[in-house]
Amino acid sequence: MKIIAREIPPRTVWALEQAGVHPLLARLFAARGVRAKEELDDGLARLLAPDTLRGTHEAAVLLADAIAQDKRLCIVADYDCDGATACAVGVRGLRLLGAKHVSYLVPDRVVDGYGLTPPIAERVADSGADMLITVDNGIASVEGVAAAKVRGLQVLVTDHHLPGPELPSADVLVNPNQPGCEFESKSIAGVGVMFYVLLALRSELRRRGVFDTPAPAAGPPQGGPASPSGGGEAHEVASRGAGKPQPKLDALLPLVALGTVADVVKLDANNRRLVAQGLRRIRAGSMPAGVAALFKAAGRNASVATTFDFGFALGPRINAAGRLADMTLGIECLLTDDAGRAEELARMLDGINRERRDIEGGMRDQALLLAESLFATDGEGIEAPPPAISVFDAGFHEGVVGIVASRIKDRFHRPTFVFAASGAPGKEQELKGSGRSIPGFHLRDALDLVAKRHPGVLLRFGGHAMAAGCTVAREHFETFEKGFAQVAGEWLAEAALTRQIETDGPISREYMRIDLVDTLHREVWGQGFAPPTFSEEVEVVSQRLVGEKHLSLKLRHQGQPIDAIWFSHTEPLPPRVKLAFRLDADEWQGVRRLRFLVEGAEF
Repeated sequence: MKIIAREIPPRTVWALEQAGVHPLLARLFAARGVRAKEELDDGLARLLAPDTLRGTHEAAVLLADAIAQDKRLCIVADYDCDGATACAVGVRGLRLLGAKHVSYLVPDRVVDGYGLTPPIAERVADSGADMLITVDNGIASVEGVAAAKVRGLQVLVTDHHLPGPELPSADVLVNPNQPGCEFESKSIAGVGVMFYVLLALRSELRRRGVFDTPAPAAGPPQGGPASPSGGGEAHEVASRGAGKPQPKLDALLPLVALGTVADVVKLDANNRRLVAQGLRRIRAGSMPAGVAALFKAAGRNASVATTFDFGFALGPRINAAGRLADMTLGIECLLTDDAGRAEELARMLDGINRERRDIEGGMRDQALLLAESLFATDGEGIEAPPPAISVFDAGFHEGVVGIVASRIKDRFHRPTFVFAASGAPGKEQELKGSGRSIPGFHLRDALDLVAKRHPGVLLRFGGHAMAAGCTVAREHFETFEKGFAQVAGEWLAEAALTRQIETDGPISREYMRIDLVDTLHREVWGQGFAPPTFSEEVEVVSQRLVGEKHLSLKLRHQGQPIDAIWFSHTEPLPPRVKLAFRLDADEWQGVRRLRFLVEGAEF
């Protein structure tokens, strides 16, 4: 492992400080590419305009016509947290905007597989729906969309995944990654795409006189519970119509924030604004009953909610339903306005998540053994993993392969696929794999090359640069394993195979304060806008294992004692070592103390 410090442009730091940004935050923001204080403005008026997202106008017209004609709308969701929140946003938003008949259907991970398949399209048509709307899926569902069209359904695809060589023949496609789309935020999550469609729909209904046009704001919203303008809407003519007062869509922002962070998309400026707005409302107690119940079930305090809560507390509980049970539980939790029902569903999701952790633990241990069996001895007699890792065991659960792949990837710093036998009837000889990648290795492009070099091996595949999925016949697993490792060996230089931790360098003693920990936690951090991590050489005064798998440390940092903990690490450290760490507040018997959360060490 190598610890490296980010470049921190001093002039930018100075400019941010002069603009009133706290010196520590100025340093952190400058290192993450922020150049001016205006970029930190998370007001709703700063959101990218909906009309720059290709297809939103056409989608708005399609939906407005459907509402006017009292058509039946059915949303087809994905079975992860992004899909669940996108579904909840779609159902809640469409009902707010006047749709009387809105239902949803979420595929079963085992039986149906991913996306809009022809059987799913048939089920939607049989339900009596007039329009099928996909959220967080559909851009690769060429056959599913075709089947829906044959049955006479109108089809609106909203998605954010990369398209394949052929686009589906939907009535409207809304996807920032489709050809010809100039929307700047290519990393927007599926839930964000659906939110933007609703903003465009409200604008269209306002144009038709269904809702009043709001008077122009005197300035950018300051974060109170205002109705999102969606950028371009803020500049419309301010004359009031004869319609009803327009609904406020800000109530959906906590769900948009949760799905955005849980899907681990890059937190570019637009995504950070969406997340910041959602967090602001949650901290103020304004959130759906299900979100509040999930905070309670996770033992987290919503009044000081952070992106960490989304990614490691709420998100996994919703995802667990799609992995082991039925994502309908997660969606219903996000849809209900009954606090009692929400708490009941949140407790169920918490129980499923505990079961998921138990299954994951056993799978992880077995997967580690299988991965280590692939190690080869180099010229110096040191065992090293191959350029990429693919493992399969007949006892693996297909709902947990993605999590285990992430754990193996983190352990060995290699692109990793973990496979399980399909549980779908008649497909027992198919293996479903989930992959996770490392920086510099585009997973979906690698799968595409494997498919071209070994025709027929990959039955299906799709995904992103850092996460992807695929299906192979059991008899072709070894061919895939070798082909995938070959591509990784060709694409990855030796330096890329050494795990690196980017840090913000040393931290001054003056910033070692509990109040600054709270200041840091209030900001929006995540994928592509990494949480603050510092690095320095420290003295290890004492160390011991706690809970059999965590290393508790007493350190001396810049001559001062400080406690630290390294979760899921058991190997002892030398007397002096360079550590990468985050600042945290540990509470014991009502007293809060500063401590380090260790992320890595360079020996």
